[in-house]
Amino acid sequence: MDFAAIDRQIAELESRIQNPAHVAPGEELFVGVDLGTAYIVVVVVDGQHRPVACALEFAQVVRDGLVVDYTGASRIVRKLVDQLREKLGRDLEYAAIAVPPGTGERECATHRHVVEGAGLTVTTILDEPTAANAVLGVRNGVIVDVGGGTTGLSILEDGKVVYVADEPTGGTHLSLVLAGGYGISFEEAEEIKKDPARQSEILPVVKPVLEKIASIINRHIRGRDVSAIYLVGGTCCLKDMEQTIARETGKAVFKPSNPFLVTPLGIALNCGRE
Repeated sequence: MDFAAIDRQIAELESRIQNPAHVAPGEELFVGVDLGTAYIVVVVVDGQHRPVACALEFAQVVRDGLVVDYTGASRIVRKLVDQLREKLGRDLEYAAIAVPPGTGERECATHRHVVEGAGLTVTTILDEPTAANAVLGVRNGVIVDVGGGTTGLSILEDGKVVYVADEPTGGTHLSLVLAGGYGISFEEAEEIKKDPARQSEILPVVKPVLEKIASIINRHIRGRDVSAIYLVGGTCCLKDMEQTIARETGKAVFKPSNPFLVTPLGIALNCGRE
């Protein structure tokens, strides 16, 4: 796996948050919408799978993969999509969405309705770790997507998904532990968690949550020939958390330099695919 190439692709996407690419009037564009527990992210790619634009906003309208504030989610998605339409000077028509593994049909429909409310046609619905693999290109191993509310995983053998699972442990639980440990509000804990200068300090405090995530992985890969773990999702931005996962699972653990944007980009790359 060429992590240098992956990191370059993600770095290009990061640059598109402030500087959208110029696209020709007839250029085919595809959208990925990631309704996360902490952030809603909208990514646009072109027909050559190159990042074109990206917009995101902090939001708490989704909990454990379920939309709990339909009006708020719809408003934010519509705003972000309209921003990108204006910046690109182009209409955006087609979108893909992703949900935690095992999400029910009713909840999938809710995600779809939120995105369709922004004037997009949803062409593809897939699970989040599988979406991430459009970027990673894992053939054998397990992709673990640790988001704000859940830890989802997809086990791949010869490039095909053979097993998926999802459990409610993620970044929100890290923030709750920090809030309790430091005697601060949840909002303050969220800011501390995202501060790179304090991540080494907080790692021992949130270690029990990381060990819980590792136990989830262990339970679902037990009895399977899994040699490597690939981490994505915003929670995996926590510096050195992969060392705890490696120690608790006994597996080789890898993560891109910015795991937060892997799944949103992968969703957009799946737009139009059945």
